[in-house]
Amino acid sequence: MLTIMAQLWKGRFKKELAKETNDFNSSIKFDCRMFEEDIKGSIAHATMLGAAGIIEQSESEKITEGLMEILGDIKSGRLEIDMEAEDIHTFVEGELTARLGQTGKRLHTARSRNDQVALDIRMVLKNEVDEISEKVKNLISVLCSKAEENKHTIMPGYTHLQRAQPITFAHHLMAYASMLCRDLDRLKDVKRRMNVLPLGSGALAGTTYPLDREMVADLLGFDSISANSLDGVSDRDFCIELAAALSLIMVHLSRFSEEIIMWCSWEFKFIELDDAFSTGSSIMPQKKNPDIAELVRGKSGRVFGDLTTLLTVMKGIALAYNKDMQEDKEAIFDAVDTVKMCLNAFTPMIDTMTVLKDNMRNAAAKGFINATDCADYLVGKGLAFRDAYKATGELVALCIDKNLTLETLPLEEYKAVCDLFDEKVYTAINLEKCVNDRLVAGGPAVQSVEMQIESAREYIGNYRF
Repeated sequence: MLTIMAQLWKGRFKKELAKETNDFNSSIKFDCRMFEEDIKGSIAHATMLGAAGIIEQSESEKITEGLMEILGDIKSGRLEIDMEAEDIHTFVEGELTARLGQTGKRLHTARSRNDQVALDIRMVLKNEVDEISEKVKNLISVLCSKAEENKHTIMPGYTHLQRAQPITFAHHLMAYASMLCRDLDRLKDVKRRMNVLPLGSGALAGTTYPLDREMVADLLGFDSISANSLDGVSDRDFCIELAAALSLIMVHLSRFSEEIIMWCSWEFKFIELDDAFSTGSSIMPQKKNPDIAELVRGKSGRVFGDLTTLLTVMKGIALAYNKDMQEDKEAIFDAVDTVKMCLNAFTPMIDTMTVLKDNMRNAAAKGFINATDCADYLVGKGLAFRDAYKATGELVALCIDKNLTLETLPLEEYKAVCDLFDEKVYTAINLEKCVNDRLVAGGPAVQSVEMQIESAREYIGNYRF
């Protein structure tokens, strides 16, 4: 077992490392999660070393066998990762050497920890991108199902948080589905740029050994190899880009959470969350709190902070590797873990919520959100839109004075404002008609929403990581 006394770089130093220095320098507490990727990367490296004749084939095979045994032992719990080791790379190599002796020491031939850690974090994050993408797809699928159930559920659409025009709840949900589809696009782009093998870059200037980098790339499932060794070890663009994509996911979840929180309130009462995804008050027995939505909204700032951390760490670092870059893992791992946790809670919360359709319809009826359609009715009669707009505004003011709606305002009141009105105005301002006349692609009409649902389902059905 490796300890604080056995750093890989100890040969240069005469004094033992101070415990305070080791504790500050160590990354094992957060990079231990990369143990499987570290071992798989080492197996590919050892396989290539043997195939290229850099080490004996028999040594390559022994190293591979030893690494497979270590991987199995860690997974089974027979081997516990030593938290006194400097990092996961040091631990694995030290354990291998303890088992194989001199043969184990040959693993690090033609390799630096700089390109090793650059490899490991790419491998870890590729898998994380796939997992997050699957969770985003699941949320989109839930939104599509909820939208299917609510194609005819009229609700007010808002601007400035003021009732504006009639839409359907399905239309509203599909707006978030559209955002999340773009999030999937971003994740796919991040993975494509991430899927470049840095191993072979050495500490910064490559190596004199005849490495077959393409072979390692094939073994590990990378699309290509890094074109420049300096860039290979010092690039963390992919971490920043992933953090930015995750931040946008959190922006979308946070906006949605804000609406969930409002819709749950007695002032709106558009939805009710399932008891399994709500909490109560310690003092007020009537309370049912949307804590999941509130936590998602709050945790968005955490992910934004991780992005800011990565940008700040990288902005002033000269080429190539610097120890500052050790800070990349805690930030990007925290962003990844936070987004996964939020999606895990948010998706079933949406799936199980109850839509209070009558309340949505009543709110739509009281907000004069069919005023634009009333004006359009006059335009259809030949009146200029600005004149129609003015006449409709007068009608709204009249309704407010008389505590009426456009639907309940008597026809003679309409005619007193503009003699172009007739009884057909009541058909024109019917909320269902107002919605379903908006057949423009992307609009709230049932036919249009059905196309949006079909398109989103087709997109996630064909989405490949």
